[in-house]
Amino acid sequence: MDTEGPCRALANAVVRHLPAWAGRLTPHVLRHYCASQLYQAGVDILQIQELLGRPWLATTMRYVHAHGTLVEDAVMRGQQRAAKRWEGLIR
Repeated sequence: MDTEGPCRALANAVVRHLPAWAGRLTPHVLRHYCASQLYQAGVDILQIQELLGRPWLATTMRYVHAHGTLVEDAVMRGQQRAAKRWEGLIR
């Protein structure tokens, strides 16, 4: 069994495999990354909240960092859905 603890094990693995991240890649950073990747993949924010074990949605939202045009793309999809609903009603 590993007696050095998970944080030390992660730090050692980072030094060996990702030296540019040494001293910067922590379990906390990985939580942010995981939450952001899940959100970007379309996982519902409430499911991410449950996965992180956070009691408040506002706290969960601080873990999620939207990348690129994620917000703009969501707005565009909403506009496209609305336009589709109007098809056939306006002539």
